[in-house]
Amino acid sequence: MDADWRDKKLYPLLGIILLSVLLYLNYGDNLVSFPILSQPKLDFVSTNSTHFIIVNGGGAAAEENQSTFYINGWNSYWLLQESVWDGPSRLMVSKMLQRGAQMGLTVCRTWAFSDGDGPNALQTSPGVFNERVFKGLDYVIVEARKHGIRLILSLVNNLNNFGGKAQYVRWAQKAGINVSSSTDSFFSNPIIKDYYKAYIKAILNRKNSLSGVKYSNEPAIFAWELMNEPRCESNSSAPILQAWISEMAAFVKSLDQKHLVTVGLEGFYGLNTTKAPEVNPGEWAASLGSDFIQNSAIENIDFASVHAYPDSWIPHPDSEAKTRFLSRWVDSHISDGDHVLKKPVLFTEVGSVVDVNNQGLADKDSLLKTVYDKIYESAKNRQAGAGALIWQLLVEGVEEYGGDRFSFIAWDNPSTYKLILKQSCRLRSMLKSSQNQALKTKDSCSGQLP
Repeated sequence: MDADWRDKKLYPLLGIILLSVLLYLNYGDNLVSFPILSQPKLDFVSTNSTHFIIVNGGGAAAEENQSTFYINGWNSYWLLQESVWDGPSRLMVSKMLQRGAQMGLTVCRTWAFSDGDGPNALQTSPGVFNERVFKGLDYVIVEARKHGIRLILSLVNNLNNFGGKAQYVRWAQKAGINVSSSTDSFFSNPIIKDYYKAYIKAILNRKNSLSGVKYSNEPAIFAWELMNEPRCESNSSAPILQAWISEMAAFVKSLDQKHLVTVGLEGFYGLNTTKAPEVNPGEWAASLGSDFIQNSAIENIDFASVHAYPDSWIPHPDSEAKTRFLSRWVDSHISDGDHVLKKPVLFTEVGSVVDVNNQGLADKDSLLKTVYDKIYESAKNRQAGAGALIWQLLVEGVEEYGGDRFSFIAWDNPSTYKLILKQSCRLRSMLKSSQNQALKTKDSCSGQLP
């Protein structure tokens, strides 16, 4: 080895490495992260009528530069929780995103909220954030981009898990604000709405501590979701929910014109919708204050979101009855996207039960195949069915997030894994031009196309 090179290059490099190790050992999580200097290139996703499109190179939106983007994706709501701490838990996040990419999955939906007093809460009180937890969200976004995955980030929960809208109501009550104990006040009380707007503003204006990229400029974010499964305690609050969606979608767009916005609906038809009796899973579904048509038709909502849980919604034990319901459910919403809304329809949660020892796996695969086939046929016919996201995927080591009986490790179930991969491959074949993920699934797609 040349002595001059060794003196000028090797020793300084070793010194930097040694200094970095010493700093980490002494300061751990308090150490300021080194910025990532280079990230994979991704283009933003937009819409053209009933389709998602990628404008290649981010230039002029001429038709020859556009690729229609069909989605096979998944949910892993737990990514933020596991990214809070360095070490093995973060490795689980990286592994999940890598495994998703290996299956050809392109979009992951996850929580960008955790409200309350817990040690891993992102927002500990209105407008007050735990920086350590925020850095966990930074990590999720950087890792997603690294693996070519785009994220749907949900901004608040309708349910009480991780705080939800009930936590916002408690904050208002604690502040001495005269507010109803009903969680419907989340949608109507001006102070609570300001709390939520402040949260949106903090998220969208966040500058990633690892990449230096502002969230509102981050192409690895596919869309903002206003709420996970909005429901009202009383159907009389339906107009209030409608007004809230309109107000909050407009607020997001006022801060961020680059990303798509969706509601987070389950897809139930309201009382005044003629389809409600024949398509909804039961009379109860029309009494929750949400309405797929009205809520999704709002101007600043870019695409419609739908969930599908035949095992939960229909207590009928007959798997054929569940399949018939699911077929009608998917067809109805795709038709609405085409003929009423003129927007893409994305099935953002598709789940079915798998019991211990994989009992019920065949039924699960049958229901999943029903949705996948409907999406593929829609894509072939240039209709509004834009994709589906399975609920939900885990990796080894995070099984505690699987208590809902809908969660599973895909590669432990070869038949389901094969279904997921086949869907990724045949949707990939529909693209006009290859995208970033194509290279990652090229070999695994061999022999998978119909």
